[in-house]
Amino acid sequence: MSSRWPFRVRLLALLLCALCKVASVHAHDIDSAALTLTEVQQGRFLVHFRAASASLQREATAAAEFPAPCRMDGAYLECGPSGLIGAIAVQWLDGTLTRLIVEIDWRNGTHVMRVLTASAPRFMVYGVPRSGLASVAPIALDYTWLGIEHILSGFDHLLFVIALAILVRQRRALFATITAFTVAHSLTLACTALGMLSVPVAPVEATIALSIVLVCAECLSPKESLTRRAPWLVAFAFGLLHGLGFASALLEIGLPEQHLPAALLSFNLGVELGQLSVIAWVILLRALIARTKLQRAWQQRALVYAMGGVAAFWSIARILAVFRG
Repeated sequence: MSSRWPFRVRLLALLLCALCKVASVHAHDIDSAALTLTEVQQGRFLVHFRAASASLQREATAAAEFPAPCRMDGAYLECGPSGLIGAIAVQWLDGTLTRLIVEIDWRNGTHVMRVLTASAPRFMVYGVPRSGLASVAPIALDYTWLGIEHILSGFDHLLFVIALAILVRQRRALFATITAFTVAHSLTLACTALGMLSVPVAPVEATIALSIVLVCAECLSPKESLTRRAPWLVAFAFGLLHGLGFASALLEIGLPEQHLPAALLSFNLGVELGQLSVIAWVILLRALIARTKLQRAWQQRALVYAMGGVAAFWSIARILAVFRG
């Protein structure tokens, strides 16, 4: 008998090792920080920098680049009579996963909030902002992109959506399942962000990982079950948990108090767009493989085993985190 392992076993081991390498990075290991500028006199702003971690807190406020007329004077930013007009840039975001919230408060009570990332490390300030739609539009754009980034970089949510797409083969049933998932996570996301619901993060994250294990197990099982008969019901139930996970990440990023509904709606829209793009790619790849006649029964099983293995790894790590408090 040959001592060499079969090709399928070696491929599965390779997939599992690769995904475990990704899994070693936490699904939501994204640092958050905030830079607040409060106008105390005309053209004079008190600058305050705060961060979620000690290492990030050590970043100097001076690392932010302000418009040319402005200059730092101790803890204050002096912009003169013309006020704060021009580009604010934070170049140290390059190569990081940090979300930097920049908030500007003017003396007349108006408020501007933007989220800077490695892909968008600067934004323009045009003086005291206008009211109405002109002040909401940039926030809607920012939080829509944040929602898209979150679902695409949150590997646990991503694996759950892919597992659902593998489990539910009919497109109409898949649409109903994803819709149920979206409605459910929208409910808990809104309730948590509005302060109506508060659940410890660690048990939620552990249960999210277990939800992936369950769906992967259903993908491998030939038996008829509730998950196969009513996938929308299971997706709705687990969607409530995933919404709590979305909410914890959103609260870390921060929400603009004056435009809370717009930010929530936009973030949720971004999550939905990200989910639909992932499902579209799964359907497209499935169709291409079937058309080129490269599809083999073991390929899907290998992928599901790899995803389930990663989810099991997450589950154990997160359950231990719960008991560690």
